[in-house]
Amino acid sequence: MATYKKRGYKPKKKAEIIEDVVEDIAVEDSTTAEVFDKLDEGASKTEEWVAANQKYIFIVIGIIVVAVMGYLGFQKFIQEPKEIDATNEMFQAQEYFDNALNGNEKVSDSLYNLALTGGNGKYGFLEIIENYGGTKAANLAEYYAGFAYLNTNKYQEAIAHLEKFNGGDEILGPLAAGGIGDAFAQLNQMEDALKYYEKAATSQTNEFTTPKFLLKAGVTAISLGKADVAIKYLERIKEEYSKTTEANQADVYLGQAKAMK
Repeated sequence: MATYKKRGYKPKKKAEIIEDVVEDIAVEDSTTAEVFDKLDEGASKTEEWVAANQKYIFIVIGIIVVAVMGYLGFQKFIQEPKEIDATNEMFQAQEYFDNALNGNEKVSDSLYNLALTGGNGKYGFLEIIENYGGTKAANLAEYYAGFAYLNTNKYQEAIAHLEKFNGGDEILGPLAAGGIGDAFAQLNQMEDALKYYEKAATSQTNEFTTPKFLLKAGVTAISLGKADVAIKYLERIKEEYSKTTEANQADVYLGQAKAMK
């Protein structure tokens, strides 16, 4: 293919081409130099700021280091021994509680009281809560104390302790909420009882606590004349937990709820 040149066009000489390239390189070098100059200027200002504020920077770093070391030291030398002591103290109280739960009803109240107040030179749940606050054992003692009071018909005390229990556990959390529901039911505060049964049934999902408290929520809803609420919970037991003992009981209450409509 032929190449046509514009009229008056003169090809550059080799020397002129080299000169243009050199000029381009010079421009690029100049631009790069300006960038580096600005970077150097910024770095210089940063260095000046660091030099001027060096004292405060070291103070902040020192505070952070002290805080971290303090936390690690607290965990290692204070919190861990405290957890061990609390757990050791709690063994006897738990034994009293288990014996009360599984033993003769005639002596159960006295055993629950021993679990709460202590015996054989060991703390009860109440003293563990008071002396070992912030430990896992003290948190668990709130749970046990709540049920010890519930089982000795001291419902306000039961509610107070179970509400303080931090129950992230799949089983204990729902049981604690359900225990509060039981206490309110005994106090004939059925709206509050229903609220906590609903919380116990929905906070975690498992084959043990969920149908148990769905049933209690359904029965409580019937007592409050809330047929639709009762039907919702009782039918859920039938649909999702058909192999549980609660499913068999749900049939009776489901008939009552439907008859109310």
